[in-house]
Amino acid sequence: MALAPQASSSTDSVPLEDEGTHIDAPKLQFFVFALFFIFGGITSLNDVIIPKLKELFTLNYMQAMLVQTAFFAAYAIIGIPGAALVKKVGYMRGAVIGLLTMMAGCLLFIPASSSAKFIVFLLALFILASGVVIVQVVSNPLISLLGPPKTAHSRLTFAQAFNSLGTTVFPRVGSALILGSLAGVSAAQLSGPALDAYRTAETQAIVHTYLGLATALAVVAGVVWLFRNELKGERHEQGSLLSGFHLLRRTRFGFGAACIFLYVGAEVAIGSMIVNYLEQAHVLGLDQTSAGGMIMFYWGGAMVGRFIGSVVLRLVSPGKVLAFNAMGAIALILISANSAGVLAGYSLLAIGLMNSIMFPTIFSLACEGLGPRAADGSGVINVAIVGGAIVPPLTGHFADVTGSLSLALAIPATCYAIIAAFGIFARRPAPELVASEAGAFA
Repeated sequence: MALAPQASSSTDSVPLEDEGTHIDAPKLQFFVFALFFIFGGITSLNDVIIPKLKELFTLNYMQAMLVQTAFFAAYAIIGIPGAALVKKVGYMRGAVIGLLTMMAGCLLFIPASSSAKFIVFLLALFILASGVVIVQVVSNPLISLLGPPKTAHSRLTFAQAFNSLGTTVFPRVGSALILGSLAGVSAAQLSGPALDAYRTAETQAIVHTYLGLATALAVVAGVVWLFRNELKGERHEQGSLLSGFHLLRRTRFGFGAACIFLYVGAEVAIGSMIVNYLEQAHVLGLDQTSAGGMIMFYWGGAMVGRFIGSVVLRLVSPGKVLAFNAMGAIALILISANSAGVLAGYSLLAIGLMNSIMFPTIFSLACEGLGPRAADGSGVINVAIVGGAIVPPLTGHFADVTGSLSLALAIPATCYAIIAAFGIFARRPAPELVASEAGAFA
């Protein structure tokens, strides 16, 4: 991804935007990897609280998926303003603002539990996600700028492996803390004050989990603030708030943004249904807590695949690797939907391995050649992540209508088919966004 000039021969600093901007590379890498770990882990906790809230508020599959809608809607609403904020205050200060916003969202789980209202939980998730969006607007361009453009695919994939480390660890811990607290009685058996009291008591596990996260986020924000002046001479191309959307006229970028929408939607839809899918008698017949513990294998596969992919992408065309993985995901969906027992369960979880390189590869393929429009491109890509708000409810609705989670997998399979087509389309390097073209987009 041609987002910056070639890295200098020095191992201590990396140029950003122009020769006047330098930062200590190892320090920046640690900072960015930590951000990927944090926002990845927090996002994956949705897969744990969905079955919890589904039981407490007696929701159907589509209603339960509104958890993802509330979370990922923030990408559509905050993505472009978040990019504008980062361009105004800079990467490091932008990261602090994002982390503090995430902390505020975590603290909102306290009134959500007290009110025992599903809508208040959705509001808390939206605020939390708004902070995640800002942090992600900071993270993706920074990691792409840490070295030569030709290795951007590999570098971003390696960084995403730390995102997957978070998505592997957080669900395991969250499952024990949140799902493990379910009482023997069901919300469906209660009504009135008894139901409200039950919901308030049972959601305390969620509150305690997110209070712990709020504390950790406050510490991280404080550390990042100490390094707020590390970037010297940081510059961004300025433009109108919506100028980034002009980049969609570029076929490669527009197709890539659409695939980000579809990929996030497919990944989140599958992750959200893992617990309920593995609970089915014809699959593994697990209890909710045990099924929740299996989520780590889905996200863990993505982590392993990203470490492997960071090497493979240096040797093989990123577009070809993307097409291969997307077709592999389709094959695993077909196996899972048409089998039973261990094969059905683990083939679904193995889709995480196929997902591994998709987001960073689609992102970098779409943004190749944007140069100083990197922040604008990142903002638009973050808006496209709203697919996580739309595809999961559609998948849940299909499951409600057909009465089959297996048949509902047809929706993410369709998403992967389009992603495979993009991989083939973008298998060749993109031309630079020349000055005259950039001016036409301004």
